[in-house]
Amino acid sequence: MAVTAKMVKELREKTGAGMMDCKKALTETDGDINKAADYLREKGISKAAKKADRIAAEGSTYIEVVGNSAVLLEVNCETDFVVKNDQFKNLLSELGKHIVNQKPTTLEEALQQELHGNGDTVETFINSTVATIGEKISLRRFTVLTKTDNDAFGSYLHMGGRIGVLSLLEGTTDEDLAKDVAMHVAAVNPRYVSRDAVSEDEVNHEREVLKTQALNEGKPANIVEKMVEGRLGKFFEEICLLEQSFVKDPDQKVKKIVADKGATVQTFIRYEVGEGMEKREENFADEVMSQIKK
Repeated sequence: MAVTAKMVKELREKTGAGMMDCKKALTETDGDINKAADYLREKGISKAAKKADRIAAEGSTYIEVVGNSAVLLEVNCETDFVVKNDQFKNLLSELGKHIVNQKPTTLEEALQQELHGNGDTVETFINSTVATIGEKISLRRFTVLTKTDNDAFGSYLHMGGRIGVLSLLEGTTDEDLAKDVAMHVAAVNPRYVSRDAVSEDEVNHEREVLKTQALNEGKPANIVEKMVEGRLGKFFEEICLLEQSFVKDPDQKVKKIVADKGATVQTFIRYEVGEGMEKREENFADEVMSQIKK
């Protein structure tokens, strides 16, 4: 398979490795991006183990809490100027109130529901805001959580809503603790609550990568297994909330901070505006020149 410049660029963004190293890795793995990333890690070339999501759209996250229900949602727009618009802020508020009370289960269902159970649909409400502001606006996603009277929600919006986190702690009503957990999630971006949540396939894959990496470093085969298990511990620290050092007190793990309060982390939701969406590449110099030539 021919290796293209686009493929090399994608692998560089994913791994942080040099252009020639990326080209060689893609050649060796017949153009498979994931296998090429593993190849670079095994050779000790990769500078990053995970790819940072490309931020494509502007917009904001928003959290609404009503009684024992809460929602985290994301609404996208075309420019960051719109995020500061009062009408856009009102849209976030109305959508939050609607979803937390009506509890739609899918995006499609939410858009077809009557706003607050009466009148125009949510989709029509959004479109009317689009007509007023003059910019494309869309409800991208949402998650609704429910709790009991003995549990606590933690909500945190970072950078004016660029990142939004909603956490749910069981066995405590300490909302400050729940918010601290949400702040930690916003800062560190774990993928799972605990080790138990990581699939066996993912753990085995990481184990094989680490084993090959250690062998390529010239480590004796008889100690490689112990080294791999030690490095797996570091792997879990990177992706599991409870295994991480607490951002407000790095000498303690999150699991101890929570356990000391007699609580457990049931779940967390973290949205970052535009994550995973393809960003339109623009060359403003070329655009200006094209207008001049007309």
